[in-house]
Amino acid sequence: MIKSMTGYGKGQATADGIALTVEIKSVNHRYADISVKAPRFLLGCESEIKKQVGERLKRGKIDVFINVDNNACAARMPVLNKELAAAYMVLFRQMRAEFDLEGDITVDLLAGQKDVITIAEADPGEEAVIGCVGEALAKALSAMEQMRQTEGTATRHDMEEHLAHIEALLATARERAPQVPLEWREKLMERLARLENGFDVDPQRVAQEVAVFADRCDISEELARFSSHIEQFRGLFSVEEAVGRQMDFILQEMNRETNTMGSKSNDLQLTRVVVAMKADLEKIREQVQNIE
Repeated sequence: MIKSMTGYGKGQATADGIALTVEIKSVNHRYADISVKAPRFLLGCESEIKKQVGERLKRGKIDVFINVDNNACAARMPVLNKELAAAYMVLFRQMRAEFDLEGDITVDLLAGQKDVITIAEADPGEEAVIGCVGEALAKALSAMEQMRQTEGTATRHDMEEHLAHIEALLATARERAPQVPLEWREKLMERLARLENGFDVDPQRVAQEVAVFADRCDISEELARFSSHIEQFRGLFSVEEAVGRQMDFILQEMNRETNTMGSKSNDLQLTRVVVAMKADLEKIREQVQNIE
């Protein structure tokens, strides 16, 4: 099945006080280039994330974004900074003795000092984090693959239209090619007939020249190979694995055949057919650049 390299997928998951969202975006690229942008406490999961993405997305510039919902994260608890509180107690007592102050050192006074009491979030367990990331990532990848397949189907239909047009042009070329040496022979005989009277025309020499010309402009082999390439190309539509590189190679072979036909045609009509074929091949090539 043809898959596009362009797509987007999103997945969400919650577990053990953890809530996160995974988003995946991809565009066309020659190879699989995967980057992960995640909070620092998820850095240990980066290699596993890349592995899972690479197993399902074979080609493309792929960006993975992981966002954690802080409001839904693990429980937030007040934490006492004992060392800082003790330091404040020593300082208050020194101030009271040195400046002959009165009053008690109360809890309210101590708790009101900066950073004596802070709010901290519980550190989620590694196992819970990996499980949550894995669930959200799987959902995002499924959504991504669905979009890639949908775009791939549309791309396939477009390429099939261009292939059908090329086949019609090939049929025109097959019909026209045998007429070229015959017409060239007629033009040659007309030129010879216009020469001065008494010019001795050697029929055998004329036949040789026509045979050489016919061999030089014969494109039957190129037409046969081109048809074979089209059959191979269409066969890739039903292959499950990534086929973008194979399609690109076959297109190069098709272009090579059209270039050869163009150089051998020696006929205006055939040249126009070749130009039209190259235009369709270029449209297909543009589509192939975005196929996984």
